[in-house]
Amino acid sequence: MSLLNDALKAAEQRQNRPQISSAYTGQAQAQPVTRSRLPLVLFLLVIVIAAGFGAWWWLTGQHPKETQQESVPLVVETSEPAPAESPERRQAVAEPEPEPITPVAEVIEPQVPEAASAAKSAKPETPVEAEPEPRVAEQEPQAEEPARPEPVAKKTEVPIDTASEEPEEPKPEASTASVKQQRETPEAIDRRTSRELEEWLASGRTTEAEQRLTGITASQPAPESREAFAREMLVQKMPARALEWLPENLTKDHASLRLLRARAQLEQGNLNLAVATLNSQVPPVEDGVEYRITLATLLQQAGKTNESAGHWSELIEYDDNQPTWWLGLAMALDAGGRANSAVRAYAQAVTMPGLSDNLVNYAKQRLQALQAGS
Repeated sequence: MSLLNDALKAAEQRQNRPQISSAYTGQAQAQPVTRSRLPLVLFLLVIVIAAGFGAWWWLTGQHPKETQQESVPLVVETSEPAPAESPERRQAVAEPEPEPITPVAEVIEPQVPEAASAAKSAKPETPVEAEPEPRVAEQEPQAEEPARPEPVAKKTEVPIDTASEEPEEPKPEASTASVKQQRETPEAIDRRTSRELEEWLASGRTTEAEQRLTGITASQPAPESREAFAREMLVQKMPARALEWLPENLTKDHASLRLLRARAQLEQGNLNLAVATLNSQVPPVEDGVEYRITLATLLQQAGKTNESAGHWSELIEYDDNQPTWWLGLAMALDAGGRANSAVRAYAQAVTMPGLSDNLVNYAKQRLQALQAGS
């Protein structure tokens, strides 16, 4: 400002000087020269004024704004403190500035470490994450990676939880096994026991098999187990022991047990009782072929030829490719005095393969006798 005042005073002195009258030489006075210097002086004054104003504006206007801008992050970062910029970076930013700024930078620099130290003392334990600033390119590589191990530790916990649940998987197997045991019906138990009795009886363990049968019949009828044991008793020619396991109140509901009861009665010589047992309830042919054959044979032995022939006829209607059935029908018709029908039945039986030689010879003899008698 002193230079500006000196320049203004010099300009005023030059304008206020008294003009000295010069001697007349016949030439015009040199006033145009003084007029030509005045614009130059004014131009220089404008330059000096502009330079001084620029220096004043730079010193008083620019740096306060910079200090205000730099002080704002320090106030905001109280909740999440950021690391203070080092004095070296401040100097690196201040280097391209003009020389008059250096004293201002020296005044501003000491304030930054104080704010940084206050921020560090406020929260020393919390990790500081550096926020990237666009003005300084060196702040980008600051390490944010050390804070990442936390999600990695959470991921490792997942397989630990799943591994702890693995030992619980065998539990459904135990539950399914218990369910299977509960769902085993009396029929299934009877079927399984009958197979066991057949194995024991085949190996000669008759006493053990009867004890096992006694145990199972205490809780259920067990028709299959009774049948297995009674059939073996009939094979061993012990009908009385078989009848002990074939009571009438139980055999009336099971055709297979009735058939065994009739055979045991026949073994004891009770033919009529055996026929009565079988006639009590006759099953269809498709459900009891063996039952029907036994009944037809016993009826013929008992002299009931017409009833016997009726059962043989039903069997032939079910399957006409059995020569023994044709022979049984022929014998029932022959015993009943129905010669013509008997001849046709004998002829059919002789022509079919499957009969033994003795039966074939008997059929031929009866056929010739009936044909000669006719």
